[in-house]
Amino acid sequence: MDLTTKYMGLKLRGPLLAGASPLSEERGNVEALAEAGAAAVVMHSIFEEQLAQEAAELDYYLQQGSEAFAEALSHFPPMQEMKVGPEIYLDNIAAAKKAVDVPVIASLNGISAGGWVDYAAKCQSAGADAVELNIYLIPTNSSVDAARIEQVYLDVLAAVKSEVSIPVAVKLSPFFSAMANMARRLDEAGADALVLFNRFYQPDIDLDELEVAPALQLSTSADSRLPLRWIAILYGRLRASLAATSGVHTGADAAKMILAGASVVQIVSALLQNGVKHLTKIRQEMVEILAAKGYESIDQARGVLSQQSCPEPAAFERANYMKTLKSWTTLRRTV
Repeated sequence: MDLTTKYMGLKLRGPLLAGASPLSEERGNVEALAEAGAAAVVMHSIFEEQLAQEAAELDYYLQQGSEAFAEALSHFPPMQEMKVGPEIYLDNIAAAKKAVDVPVIASLNGISAGGWVDYAAKCQSAGADAVELNIYLIPTNSSVDAARIEQVYLDVLAAVKSEVSIPVAVKLSPFFSAMANMARRLDEAGADALVLFNRFYQPDIDLDELEVAPALQLSTSADSRLPLRWIAILYGRLRASLAATSGVHTGADAAKMILAGASVVQIVSALLQNGVKHLTKIRQEMVEILAAKGYESIDQARGVLSQQSCPEPAAFERANYMKTLKSWTTLRRTV
């Protein structure tokens, strides 16, 4: 099967990517990911706080919620203890580019334009083939309306696009009141790809210590259904590439994302749980499934079950909800 594909203008040898995670902090892991079948590697995130943002701007946005990041900051050690700083991150990009022959994508995690613009350009100079903007806001301030929050995403994208010539992807959360409209606006603003979706790491409460505590929980295959649905809905309606992330653990999960319309599939939790070599297994399973259905290439399979191609488009909308409830009632009657 021909696995080659294009993602935000980059020609890739396959549709499976290693998503942003601690794995890419080590050059040896980056090499292992490429060897296992990763067609590109998204580097671990560099956080806005590590880039010496202007205090006033940062303070304003932090008021939106103390857990305002997809990779929640309270789950990490104090910044002075973190071994990955701005300069080290750039060195890691340069080292990764020398180590592998697949694209290396920088991941910038934050919520304001500030120093991101300058740093995105530095990532490009270090050798990054693209930039992934990992933007996440928790709008806990009741005086800030949805339009203002959405504008932050558009402003950050515009600022970064104005300073780099490499492709720029925007990694989104699913928590927009009008997801399709937001996707269209980002597409019109020049996003080269949309990555769906960020998984927000929810805090927990430690009853023994009576304090808020980190609660990192890796995804399961069930988490793939939300990005699957929206990729199927958006496929064919945008210029931007669509990347699936969250809940891809098996070849079947990956195949479903391709059939829904994903250009690429990012994998993280499955590799953290099972090791880098698990990527090879996912790739083999995906190929076997798609080949068994008669597809000779990824391009041929992509979008076959998107909303615009599906025999029953309403399956991705409210009708699917009603059918799901009905199936549960039918199941109970047979037990």
